[in-house]
Amino acid sequence: MWNIFGLVFCGDAERLVDAAHKTFFLEDIQSLLEEHGIAIYDTASAVRRLSGNASDKDLQIVEKTDIPALLAQIPLCHDIVCTGQKSFSVLTDDYGVPVPQMGTYHEFTIASRKMRLWRMPSSSRAYPMSLAKKAEYYRHMMQAIGIGCVLESSDNS
Repeated sequence: MWNIFGLVFCGDAERLVDAAHKTFFLEDIQSLLEEHGIAIYDTASAVRRLSGNASDKDLQIVEKTDIPALLAQIPLCHDIVCTGQKSFSVLTDDYGVPVPQMGTYHEFTIASRKMRLWRMPSSSRAYPMSLAKKAEYYRHMMQAIGIGCVLESSDNS
C-alpha cells in the first residue's frame, strides 16, 4: 500500500518505505493520512488464517467490523475503498452493495448516510498488476473524491 501511496502522493514509490530496515516510515505515513483526511481500517476485526498466507480464499472472517459504528466516528467520510473479495463480502452481504468494476464505485446508504463503495486493485505484491497501474487507479479515485495528489510519478515500476 505504501509504495502505491508514495507514487500517488509523492511521485516516488520508495518515499514511504524504509527499505534498509524492511519497514515503513510510520510518522510520514501518519502525517500524509492526516493531511489528506484518509482513514484506514479493515472490514473484519478478527480473521482466522486457514493456511500459511493471507490470500482471501484462505481467510475466514471471525468477527466483522461494525461499519455503522465506525462511520459514526468519522462523520465526513462518504467513500469506502475495498481491495479484496473478502472485504467486499462484508459490504455486499450485510448492506446489499454490488461489487463495482475495478476503479469505479457503487452508491449505497448505510446508517442514513449516502456512501460510495470503490473497488481498487489489491496492494499486494502478489496481485498481478504493475505498481504504476495500481497507482493510476488510486490516483484517479483520489482525484474523483477531491483528495489532492501528484499528477504524474517519477517511477513507473
